[in-house]
Amino acid sequence: MLIDSHCHLDYFGDGEVEAVVSRAREAGIGRLVTIGTRVGQAARVKALTERFPDVWGTVGVHPHNAGEPEGMPTVEELVALADHPRIIGIGEAGLDYFYDTAPREAQQEGFRRHIRAARITGLPLCIHAREADADILAILREEAEAGGAFPFLLHCFSSGAELARGAVALGGYLSFSGILTFPKSPEIRAIAAEAPADRIMVETDSPYLAPVPVRGKRCEPAYVAHTARVLAETRGTTQAEIEALTSDNFFRLFRKAA
Repeated sequence: MLIDSHCHLDYFGDGEVEAVVSRAREAGIGRLVTIGTRVGQAARVKALTERFPDVWGTVGVHPHNAGEPEGMPTVEELVALADHPRIIGIGEAGLDYFYDTAPREAQQEGFRRHIRAARITGLPLCIHAREADADILAILREEAEAGGAFPFLLHCFSSGAELARGAVALGGYLSFSGILTFPKSPEIRAIAAEAPADRIMVETDSPYLAPVPVRGKRCEPAYVAHTARVLAETRGTTQAEIEALTSDNFFRLFRKAA
């Protein structure tokens, strides 16, 4: 089976999410992880995981929302928010210097809080990184040195080779989205080709970033098969082997979903 390790099912309407999940099942997607982006949205994520037996979730605050009036939760609040049988990860959190929607200081502080919550809970942190490679890697290294290792995944990987190598050296995983299939992404395919086999996954980040050949459509979890096909081609293997490999990696990192 395939696993969509990162999607946003709560961005689909109540009347259509049933069909979206159904199409994913028909496409052979065995697990879907719907991702938290705000504290106030956590109840919706949890409700989706309770509604669908093949859907799991995470809780956290996206860096775009780090400066909102709702506020960034404390480490203790994040830990409490994750105390649910179907919540298997923390985040997504991280740094986004492309949009700079929130002050960078707020993003960095929020990122550190999520790292510490991941360490306490043992749940993997789903990291958003955009145009912030140096600071992402510096904070990962600082936090690992100060408090010890923590499980994490760089989702929708679209960064440089230095961040990829540094993250893997710290025990992290890389997840590839539809960006991998885009004609203008040879650097990402090169990173995917060289990444250790036991550290890679696939995702959609739906409803965004639909892969080729459905580029331009609204993305949904069923489309992760297209990304898996390109990942197989990139690594010179079969899609069946990529399905098995990425699923094994998923369950190794997201142990609570096993």
